Amino acid sequence: MLNSARFRSFLVFLFDLSAVVVAWVGAFLLRFNFQWPYGYGDLVLMGLVPLLAAQALACRWAKLYRGMWIFASLPDLRRVLKAVSVSAAVLVVFAALAPVDVVVPRSIVLLYPLLLVMIMAGGRISWRMWKEGVLYRGRPRGKPVVVVGAGTAGAMLVRELDRSSEWHVVALIDDDAGKQGLELLGRRVEGPTDRLADSLLRHGAQHVIMAMPSASAGVVERVMRTAREAGAQLFTVPGLSELMSGRVAINMMRPLRIEDLLGREAVQIDNANLKAMLKGKRILVTGAGGSIGSELCRQLARFQPGNMLLLESGEFALYSIEEWFQQQAPEQPVTPLIADVKDEALMTALFERWRPQIVFHAAAYKHVPLMEINNAWQAVRNNVLGTLSVARLSKQHGVERFVLISTDKAVNPTNVMGATKRLAEMACQALQADESATVFQVVRFGNVLGSTGSVIPKFQAQIERGGPVTVTHPEINRYFMSIPEAAQLVLQAATMGQGGEVFVLDMGEPIKIVDLARNMIRLSGHTEEEIGIEFTGLRPGEKLYEELLADAETTLPTPHPKLRVARSRGVPAGLDEHLRQSWGSLAHLPDADVRQALSTFVPEYQAMAGQEEPRIPHES
Repeated sequence: MLNSARFRSFLVFLFDLSAVVVAWVGAFLLRFNFQWPYGYGDLVLMGLVPLLAAQALACRWAKLYRGMWIFASLPDLRRVLKAVSVSAAVLVVFAALAPVDVVVPRSIVLLYPLLLVMIMAGGRISWRMWKEGVLYRGRPRGKPVVVVGAGTAGAMLVRELDRSSEWHVVALIDDDAGKQGLELLGRRVEGPTDRLADSLLRHGAQHVIMAMPSASAGVVERVMRTAREAGAQLFTVPGLSELMSGRVAINMMRPLRIEDLLGREAVQIDNANLKAMLKGKRILVTGAGGSIGSELCRQLARFQPGNMLLLESGEFALYSIEEWFQQQAPEQPVTPLIADVKDEALMTALFERWRPQIVFHAAAYKHVPLMEINNAWQAVRNNVLGTLSVARLSKQHGVERFVLISTDKAVNPTNVMGATKRLAEMACQALQADESATVFQVVRFGNVLGSTGSVIPKFQAQIERGGPVTVTHPEINRYFMSIPEAAQLVLQAATMGQGGEVFVLDMGEPIKIVDLARNMIRLSGHTEEEIGIEFTGLRPGEKLYEELLADAETTLPTPHPKLRVARSRGVPAGLDEHLRQSWGSLAHLPDADVRQALSTFVPEYQAMAGQEEPRIPHES
């Protein structure tokens, strides 16, 4: 194979040298109306020597022989232009230094490089066209598909699909009136998205691929509905955030997911500052196996930390994130640690041994109804005392930065979980106020799609069972963002904090849960007649509407458009020590006593009525 590759490179080298001869002689023939310039015979022969030598060196310098002609493209054209520019420069020098009796016509200086580019580039393009014709001639066409989107992503997708025997692009659709009626790689842009059904019918296609990574939620939903009504299956290319992360390629299509209907823009983060903050550092992530914690770990690995301490109480969750590192980032040093943040003695030993420099605290109990009845004290132990323990150890051991992952349920909480998260925020703010060298900061956001225990996996399981899909209330809504987006914004906030801030993420517009259920039913290929929706009533501690800011709070902008700083009321001095003295030695408290104590520490906490039921209603 090596000899064969060298032989092909040698043939290409001979072609490029021959191109010099043809372009040099052709320039003279064009200059003299295709009659041999007898008075310039010596000049023609004399000029070939430096030009051939220059071409041989220039082609090597421009790395012309790295590209395969069958895939000749713009990078190859750039290499050709680099090589020809050297030949042209040599010609100019030759014309300037030639003897007085040897005059190089000025038109030759222009004609020669133009012809050389045409021959070298044209030869490569012609070879590719001929070779592709040989490869694809007679090959059976794949499934007909209509591509929605005639922009950059659409062009990349059509080019990839042309190399596949599985798909055959028959038409394109785009709402841009300036593109309609034109062709992209030989396919006609037949009209806007409301003509999709006509295109599918005309070409007998049963598949649609969306190549619009930045399309709005409304456009995506309209295309989904049209494809569904036409009996076609809808796929999409990766979103911009996925493409930028390098995790997937443009041709890795997938069925439409509920995240695609959010229409959220890709997050831009300050990679340079993040790398400066994180590179070479020992970073502790608590709750490293959870939905947010594991994504934080994956995002952190991009910035080359010295060692990542993955702390998790669940064995399988810890195994899963460690396995990801072994397969996807084997060069990144990681230390998996099975530990519970409530175990203060063990956490102390871990801090003394591993000396983390930055801590991301994602460990928490988050399921609202589960924490509301019979488990309220466990929510306090984990969410408040566990956070306080890790935060105090961070301060004692000189951790540079402590980032608490909080929730919108901490705003005007009506449930135990939200109240414990607000109290955890207040404890971190109190530690910051006590002349701390450690920067304590809080990042607060709403629901993330697909997280453990969230509504998306539950709806998916109900749809797979044939329904019904259960929604607590027809008017209930929530803020949503994707897990990667939330993790990236947490990291961005970490670079901005000076200490004591509560960062609030831009969650966009709230989404009705019933609309989410309807879209998931449609995405599964069913109708609401086939899989119904049932309303079961609000669960213990559940609010109709979530808030991102408390009534007494205002926000300040930050340099990042998706981050703001909440200015909350001050916290009592010594709150952290008061919490330790009040609760540190307790083994258990009844739910009613927990609620009473929480309302004392968090005045805005208003427990909802009907929370003393002996058990949690079970949804089917």
